[in-house]
Amino acid sequence: MSPSSSGPRVQGLPPATKVFVEGRYRKLSRDLPQTVFFCPQCKGHPRRRKGCARCEGFGKLTRDSVQELIGWVLGAAFKTRRNKFHGAGREDVNVRMLGEGRPFVMEMVHPRSLDVDLAALEAEINRRNEGRLEVRGLHWTEKSRVRTIKEERHAKEYRALVQVEPEIEVERAQALVGERRKIFQNTPERVAHRRAQLERERWLEVLSAEPVGPQRWEFVLRSQHGTYVKEAISGEGTRPSLAELLGAKCECLELDVLAILDEEGRAQEPFAAPAPAPRSRDAE
Repeated sequence: MSPSSSGPRVQGLPPATKVFVEGRYRKLSRDLPQTVFFCPQCKGHPRRRKGCARCEGFGKLTRDSVQELIGWVLGAAFKTRRNKFHGAGREDVNVRMLGEGRPFVMEMVHPRSLDVDLAALEAEINRRNEGRLEVRGLHWTEKSRVRTIKEERHAKEYRALVQVEPEIEVERAQALVGERRKIFQNTPERVAHRRAQLERERWLEVLSAEPVGPQRWEFVLRSQHGTYVKEAISGEGTRPSLAELLGAKCECLELDVLAILDEEGRAQEPFAAPAPAPRSRDAE
């Protein structure tokens, strides 16, 4: 039985307090945050947002999110508007999540129906969001998985399109391939409002370096959990950075996550073993 269809459909049972559905998502666009992106000024409050100049009354800074695109379909099936999204880390709005996808658990709060077919819901999410979002392997899971996926540390593999000025020799870039280097990073300015100002030791590995146009290079990188990859490329608060190692100015134009790995940078099994379908109010 595939992970998507594991567990029987549940009919005629009282609603559970909460149910948990696990899977992976692949984010194929560069305009989609992982969770609801409320306006930082009005916080999406129904009254305050009416006169908010920042979001022009919308309450959010993006039209939708991974959480909403999945939650709208699951919510209709489970008959609840309330959900919580738990991801194994997150990527920036303009970073795609490719490969096998990023693990997540969707917590459906006070569902009024458990008569759902997860394989059919997975297909419907993908049909509605073709070219933007894809989910894989939806299956029943348990509350304990929320803590597991949020606390596990994952190295990641990235593909970065980088503008390099001035132009560099191919040999110089490819000489960086294969060595795992220690780097030291201070908290970047872009996240200083939500991260402590610290110096962090991380590791970074260049897996490949290929020229793809005038002053443009494609690098495949592997990095430790918690690495600020854009800054590891440009050099902001990072030593040594890719820019320093190449002796040139580097700007990351595009970034994609290719794989979520284990803490040491090894590949993981794509899906956890599915839990049985919830059968009572104690599904939590």
